[in-house]
Amino acid sequence: MRIELEKRPNPSRLFSILSPFLALGLTVVAGGIMFALLGKSPGSALYSFFIEPLLDVWSLHEIAIKAAPLILIGVGLSVCYRSNNWNIGAEGQFIAGAIAGAIVPVVFHEWHSPLVLPLMLVFGMIGGALYAAIPAFLKAHMNTNEILTSLMLVYIAQLFLDWLVRGPWRSPDAYNFPVTRDFAPEAILPELVSSGRANLGFAFAIIAAIVLWIMMRYTLKGFEITVLGQSERAGRFAGFSSRRMIWFSMLLSGALAGLAGISEVSGTIGKLQPIISPGYGFTAIIVAFLGRLNPLSIVAAGLFLALTYVGGEAVQLTLSVSDKVTRVFQGLLLFFVLSCDTLILYKIRLVFSRLGRGNEGGAH
Repeated sequence: MRIELEKRPNPSRLFSILSPFLALGLTVVAGGIMFALLGKSPGSALYSFFIEPLLDVWSLHEIAIKAAPLILIGVGLSVCYRSNNWNIGAEGQFIAGAIAGAIVPVVFHEWHSPLVLPLMLVFGMIGGALYAAIPAFLKAHMNTNEILTSLMLVYIAQLFLDWLVRGPWRSPDAYNFPVTRDFAPEAILPELVSSGRANLGFAFAIIAAIVLWIMMRYTLKGFEITVLGQSERAGRFAGFSSRRMIWFSMLLSGALAGLAGISEVSGTIGKLQPIISPGYGFTAIIVAFLGRLNPLSIVAAGLFLALTYVGGEAVQLTLSVSDKVTRVFQGLLLFFVLSCDTLILYKIRLVFSRLGRGNEGGAH
């Protein structure tokens, strides 16, 4: 007996639209079961996780802060995935952007100018794009699997950041703690409103989502991305280059991940330290798929995943559960999103076969 997936001739359009909501519902149910197994009240836990953060202005600002990098990275990844280029290393590109953007306020800390912040943002985008160029080059010219190369580069970026803040960039005023100098005021992203910490990084994310949605829907480049993603052969007949698309999609997603990295460091942390991300680059993969690779839907998905971060922190305090609960929720969500999409597009078929020894020999 074996299990096969058979493509449905006419997948349900209704269920295709409802798929993300089904995944969310199943995640909530599974999360309630998980809390019950931990000996906690599912109702109280889910309330603290999903409702309580929405009732406080401070929490809303924290949701916006955490949603900004998720949306920025997610919309960049959506271009990659729709063009059939599987960038899994956005976490490394996030870190590379943060390091490149921090060159100005750390190395040239005595320079005070209104140009500091714009240069930081530009350097951050360039740093993320250059780091994404490594797996792009390896795939385009050596046919290397970009999933493996981009993922392995994440750990190189993390270790390089750790070396920098413990070595040449460590602040002389930090009492041997592994951090850089605090960024000067002109190197800090301004807050959006005075009622909380949400900064311009969230505005960057919304603008990027709108621009990429327009590109995907109304431009030739968006059509090229769709065609090459669905059929590379058809794209070649149309005169599109899969190699140029590898470079375009990887550099674009790397630049947005780098912008997310320097925005996070400049707007939220105010310096470099060994850990600057709770895993935004990996969580953004969930955001991209939950948003069905649509930039505008990714905004909503990014806000929801940001809610899980803030809700997870609230549950840790109120119910004394592990900080791994947030990761479990995010993993469940990705599992159910992919499962729902798979079952909508394919049906499961059990195949029973009894082959004689002679037939088996013939099959080989």
